[in-house]
Amino acid sequence: MKEITHKISIPSILEVGKGNIGNLGLLIKKGMFKKIAIYFGEGIYELFGKGIEESIINSGIEISNIGVITSIDFDDVAAKAFEIPNDVEALIGVGGGKAIDVVKYMSFLRKLPFVSIPTSTSNDGFSSAGASLTLNGRRMSIPAKTPYGIIVDIDVIKGAPEKFIYSGVGDLVSNITALYDWKFEEDNGKAIVDDFAVMISKKAVNSFVRTEFSSIKDDLFLKELVDSLTMNGISMEIAGNSSPASGSEHLISHALDKFLEVPELHGIQVGIATYIMAKVQNHRVSRITKILTGTGFFDYVSTLKMKKDDFKKAVELARDIKPNRYTFIHVDKNVELAKELIDKDEILDKILI
Repeated sequence: MKEITHKISIPSILEVGKGNIGNLGLLIKKGMFKKIAIYFGEGIYELFGKGIEESIINSGIEISNIGVITSIDFDDVAAKAFEIPNDVEALIGVGGGKAIDVVKYMSFLRKLPFVSIPTSTSNDGFSSAGASLTLNGRRMSIPAKTPYGIIVDIDVIKGAPEKFIYSGVGDLVSNITALYDWKFEEDNGKAIVDDFAVMISKKAVNSFVRTEFSSIKDDLFLKELVDSLTMNGISMEIAGNSSPASGSEHLISHALDKFLEVPELHGIQVGIATYIMAKVQNHRVSRITKILTGTGFFDYVSTLKMKKDDFKKAVELARDIKPNRYTFIHVDKNVELAKELIDKDEILDKILI
């Protein structure tokens, strides 16, 4: 029998700490790049651009071009990718999820190393191999590549609006329900669980939820959040799919994206759906409730005026998002149970209208 082994990509540069934004040149220099192109999310250059530019130039790296990401349309992204000069050796993306996804996919198309520099922690996209772009007007997850480098400045993350931190919390906590869904699929003969990917995903969320904090702006809390979201990206790379960090709760969020005129942040929707599905699964409900309550996630959600009817509709549509999967939400009785919980659960009654 032929031996089966994993061949995975992991970041060669991984720097998470305070003050990194002002030291990017030396950190990027670890990749031995002589010429790079750098792209910023909208409004990000005005905040950090000059300092980043000076740091890179002072380290002896030439900047071929500086761009701003304004579109996540697949065709626009492809066109921008092939405008990059052939002597560029790496692409740098600085900003939120959209900017990171665009530059990640540009690097995939041009077969260039990509350095991810997130300015917020709204989800694990800054460390994952996938990119969320629009194709024919529809938001789609498209295979790309794991970043060559991930550089995070805790002070920058701390300065971002709190909603992005709450979104990151919601996205990370969903590992708990996602892993239970993946095991459910294996038990029903619909999937094969990768035990090493499971271990990484579990370690990521367990390390985070056990972190003591007095505020979500605590340095240690934010570092644990970033580290754990980074580990999510690695767990998905190992598995070769998103199952270690994405289950029924993500399908509910994707369903909301399809019909809501203005969806909330991905991790916010996922966090609420994680609580719903934990109750449906009857799995680690108290742990999930504790972290979503203790961080202030539920308090924040209660200000958004999200609707019970929207979540009930999303629950009904969720299984059609990925009909090839078989999570708890693919079972009829669980759809009905989830809808009943949305109407009657005490916490959901407080945070949804």
